Amino acid sequence: MATTKYLSIADAEQFIAKALVANAVPSADALIVAQLMVKSDLVGADGHGLFRLPAYLKRIRAGGVNLKPNIRIEREKGATALINGDNALGHLVMNKAVEVAIEKVKEHSVCWVGSHYGNHSGAASVYVRKLAEQGFIGIYMAVGNANHMAPWGGIDLLLSTNPIAIAVPAGDHPMVLLDIATTVAAYGKVKLAAQKGESMPDDWMIDRQGRPITDPKRSSEGSLLPIGGYKGYGLAVMIGLLAGALNNAAVGKGTIDFNAHHDLITNTGQTIIAVDPSAFGDKQEFINRVIALVDDLKSSSTLPGVKEIRVPGEGAAKMMAERMRLGIPITPELLESLNSCAKECGIASLSI
Repeated sequence: MATTKYLSIADAEQFIAKALVANAVPSADALIVAQLMVKSDLVGADGHGLFRLPAYLKRIRAGGVNLKPNIRIEREKGATALINGDNALGHLVMNKAVEVAIEKVKEHSVCWVGSHYGNHSGAASVYVRKLAEQGFIGIYMAVGNANHMAPWGGIDLLLSTNPIAIAVPAGDHPMVLLDIATTVAAYGKVKLAAQKGESMPDDWMIDRQGRPITDPKRSSEGSLLPIGGYKGYGLAVMIGLLAGALNNAAVGKGTIDFNAHHDLITNTGQTIIAVDPSAFGDKQEFINRVIALVDDLKSSSTLPGVKEIRVPGEGAAKMMAERMRLGIPITPELLESLNSCAKECGIASLSI
């Protein structure tokens, strides 16, 4: 068995930034995007970090991204704001949205910040984590960048994976953090399986006759299944309305498949909600209640064969600690893909 190869956090960020700069992304923007991309890898969201670099570069070269954007507040009223991303790289748009949310939650105790004309921005957890690290509750919703799910009982692809993430601070303890797609698997996992030549579980996708698809290279022939059956479908619809329709962003038939159309404006819609716990009582007492619930869950009785009860965010916290120490694991397939990018960009390849 081949020994796992690791890329240090600093080297990963530097590689991404150099590749972006080689494609006319301003250096300051390239560094922000690189840091946020690597944060996806740090928590184990491998389909949203380094893996996405080739696709981002392809989109940049095709003219599908504005590299000199005017990311701005288009509308603002009280504790709400709508960000116009001006078709910038998605990480820059969401970085701005979080900055605005932090300003507003400090002033109003709660805020709702929507955005449109953005692009794919990596793992949802990256952005709610930034809020929880400052002691706020963070909620994120987005319309995915391609429709991969049919309505419950249907076959027309009208919905995306439409993720939702929620982060709750827990003081000195690990934050409680949920980051899920409304489909059984995020499409990034399908793409990863295809890159590695692996099969998919039979509950990820079905074809137009309702039969399971296990070959990720056949993913275009079918639909991702929603979590919890019709409930996941319903959740995807509501997130589409709150992150897409409300923000005058693409949703439903208006969604652009960024995997197929690298030159078109996706008008990606996203929403960040921030809440200051101190608005509802003593903040430390709230933290204590969060910790008490986590402790109760962790110490509760298990079914036969179950080693431990886990809480949302626990796995990501362990993964982050491990990868901060070891670096990001790089598969041979990913290394080949990244070094192809390096050759195209005229930068040094990775030697690990």
